[in-house]
Amino acid sequence: MNPVRRMFRRAEPQRSLPAPARRVIALNNGFQLLFNLLWWMPVFYAYQREAGLSDAEIFGIQSIYYVAFCLFEIPTGLVADRIGARNCLRIGAVVMTAANLTPVLAPSYGGFLVHFLAIAAGRSLTSGAASAYLYDALHAHDAGDHYVRAEGTSRALGLAAKVVCWPLVGPLMALAQPAPYLLSAGSAAASLGCALALPRLAPGREHPPRGQAGGRFWHDAGRALRSVARSPWLALLMVQGVAVFTLSRICQVNLFQPILLAEHIPEASHGGVLAAMTVAEAIASARPQWLGRRLRPVTLVSLLSVAMAVTLAAIALGGAMTVIALLCLFAAATGFAYPVQRKLINDAIPRDAPRATLLSVESIVDRAVCAIAAVAAGAYLAAGRLDALLWHSAVATVLVMAGVHVAMRRSRKPGREPAAGPPAAEKLPAEAERGAGR
Repeated sequence: MNPVRRMFRRAEPQRSLPAPARRVIALNNGFQLLFNLLWWMPVFYAYQREAGLSDAEIFGIQSIYYVAFCLFEIPTGLVADRIGARNCLRIGAVVMTAANLTPVLAPSYGGFLVHFLAIAAGRSLTSGAASAYLYDALHAHDAGDHYVRAEGTSRALGLAAKVVCWPLVGPLMALAQPAPYLLSAGSAAASLGCALALPRLAPGREHPPRGQAGGRFWHDAGRALRSVARSPWLALLMVQGVAVFTLSRICQVNLFQPILLAEHIPEASHGGVLAAMTVAEAIASARPQWLGRRLRPVTLVSLLSVAMAVTLAAIALGGAMTVIALLCLFAAATGFAYPVQRKLINDAIPRDAPRATLLSVESIVDRAVCAIAAVAAGAYLAAGRLDALLWHSAVATVLVMAGVHVAMRRSRKPGREPAAGPPAAEKLPAEAERGAGR
């Protein structure tokens, strides 16, 4: 059977889903929705401009944010594998709550810098831990086949909440300017309740055996790096994921408002435009199987990455309504790609490898590229070359995807389909266990 067909059949709802697995999925949905509900997202660029920050300072903070995320990912992934992903989610929710209160207490360059550094810490604590917990918890309850749908649905629900909330940001700011940051802090605090309610996993899944605890952070780091080194397929999948993450992050966060302002779309409408984009992404995230079942998952992710790049380049053609429509298409491509890409990565990680640490390694790569991209974006915008930035981003993405697929063809072994999870390590002989694909 075609690997994509198998993959999506596993993702389809089944009547036998155990009650404990349904509880895990429901709590994960609540956590992801509340933790990632950043009310300030549509207005943070204009908010910082009004606070007196220049474009160079704003994009400089973004670059520092991505670098900090990379640095935080190193210890936080190790911490997740030591204290358990569930505890890491709880700590992340506390940090995120404090982070969203900082701009209210200190609306200055220093305050926004501390805000984004704390955001980096909070998100790095949960970036790998959330996927690792959901994946392990569902497999612990013999519901691993539901992972793709659970991941996509949680993302879709979180995006749907943003659709409802983001158009309200403008009116709420008219009543109280710090409202977006106060509401974000309240949402993060509520996500802590979901994290506290998450059930403990079976012994050996949530925590390492007692004999392995304490003083072995670097041991886990070495195991994670050796897993990547021994699996060219896993390393290539991580590189492939860079395009999806970087394009999505840079467009929807860093370039979203500059693009709309360049088309003379008023700031009061930005929340509505971002909500429309979020609707497109939410629908696509919830139903990745709509793309069909003829393509292998790795090919599907690459084609969606190229589609995102082409759409981004087409935005340079201009026209307010055209730009809004293209931004929605871009968001839909992102939504389709994300759950498939998450499934591929998790299936590629060997069973005995530190999962949260490896997911943090992937996140480090993503954020490192974003840090470079943010600096470049600031330089392009300072020079008034937004269109050139969009075109150059598209060309770079196409070249990277072509290079990745050439390398993937060379790394594949005859007669083996590395993209047909889950988990790939369980389906291969022991001597080939570390060569599986995401």
